[in-house]
Amino acid sequence: MNFLSFSPNQEPPGFDPRLLVSHQVDEHLSDESGKNHCSLWWSVVPGIPGERPGVIGHFAATSLEEALPLLAFALARLRATGCTIALGPMDGNTWRRYRVLTERGEEPPFFMEPDNPDWWSDAFLLSGFSSLATYTSSLVDDLSRRDPRVERARIRLEGEGIQIRNLDPDRFEDDLRRIYAVSVISFTGNFLYTPVPESAFIAQYLPYRDKIRPEFVYLAEDRGEPVGYLFAIPDYAEAQRGLPMRTLIGKTLASVPGRRYGGLGVVLTDLLHQRAQSMGFSRVIHALQYEGNSVRNMSEFFGRVMRRYTLFSRRLT
Repeated sequence: MNFLSFSPNQEPPGFDPRLLVSHQVDEHLSDESGKNHCSLWWSVVPGIPGERPGVIGHFAATSLEEALPLLAFALARLRATGCTIALGPMDGNTWRRYRVLTERGEEPPFFMEPDNPDWWSDAFLLSGFSSLATYTSSLVDDLSRRDPRVERARIRLEGEGIQIRNLDPDRFEDDLRRIYAVSVISFTGNFLYTPVPESAFIAQYLPYRDKIRPEFVYLAEDRGEPVGYLFAIPDYAEAQRGLPMRTLIGKTLASVPGRRYGGLGVVLTDLLHQRAQSMGFSRVIHALQYEGNSVRNMSEFFGRVMRRYTLFSRRLT
């Protein structure tokens, strides 16, 4: 199979050329049909100490047989640029789509969940990749269960003057900026963290403005400054299947570091579970959590793992 190489100022077949620019792609690879393609990054990528990472993303293929030569060509191109390790699939950084769904389980896909054919995992493994990081989504179906730490944490935080409110729809973009301010502090030490500009962060959420329910987004503030948040959204995929919406998706929980804010995540999670139950929801999904993250401990307390995902890597030297 022959693949063509495209720079960001070109228009590859079957792919939105605007993404090449907005996602800061270094090179795009595609067959003539445009059905088998991927993008490559090596200039602006997550950092790994002692390595020169290259990233494979925007990955799509029609079959395992088509995917293998595409990945082989991508690896050769990254090696030629001097990269020492390849990561994938990842659309440039962890703010965008990344990971392979590797253990599907019995639950149907939820809203905004990354999905892929089951053979994607085989494509990466047969191309010499191995697991670099694993992630899970957990299902909580007993919303009456409460963390024994929550009341003590709530009383202490109130005593410190920490206030918690819901997102203000009349100040939607301003509150997104406050969420961004917490994110850049909270996520800095996260595995494979890459900074993004505030404008790019806000642009990711604006298309979902009509689906974001303010009562399911919590912001914690200390003397008016944002110090934590929990972002959740209803599982609109249930409605798309013609079913009543009974599930909330807890997408992101974050707080700034410091003992002063200890227990904030426990309190925010408890508020979400109580609000969900009071409004007729019976389940909450703690979505897409890195298995090395302490937040996973809360998910294990409340529920059970329903899905697993993998980010792959392969040595190039």
